[in-house]
Amino acid sequence: MPATSRPNRRSDTPPPRAASSETETLRAFLDYLRTAIIAKVDGAPEPQVRTAAVPSGTNLLGLLDHLTSVERSMFLGDTVTNWQATFQASAEDSVADIVARYRETVQRANEILDGCTDLGAPVPRSRPGRPAPSVRWALTHMIEETGRHAGHADILRELIDGATGR
Repeated sequence: MPATSRPNRRSDTPPPRAASSETETLRAFLDYLRTAIIAKVDGAPEPQVRTAAVPSGTNLLGLLDHLTSVERSMFLGDTVTNWQATFQASAEDSVADIVARYRETVQRANEILDGCTDLGAPVPRSRPGRPAPSVRWALTHMIEETGRHAGHADILRELIDGATGR
């Protein structure tokens, strides 16, 4: 059977190698997944990037907008009152806007994490009346959340224009 060509196929980027500490390992995997989801959204064509490809309404740009909200909530202390609404990017925001907002949020989150030396300590965020999770829990949750949505993004991007790989 002849092989079919895939003009939009990129080679996969391997996961990070084991680091010397638990903190370095967790942060390396989170950054790996953050980079993967940006690669799925960056350069995706309009209007398909915001068009639902499944009955739930999930769309590629909405996934990155949602992850921006999760990062802001987890590491910067933002309060989200309607999580479902975070899955829909504003019509005024371009792909470049959403990608830039995510990158800026990740940079700010990493600045917070740079000051965290104890994984058992609470995430240093201001959220009056609500206890913060441990840094370890927050990193693990963000790896799970980002990985889950990066998998969704893999499928959505392939449906949009055939692009695959990380």
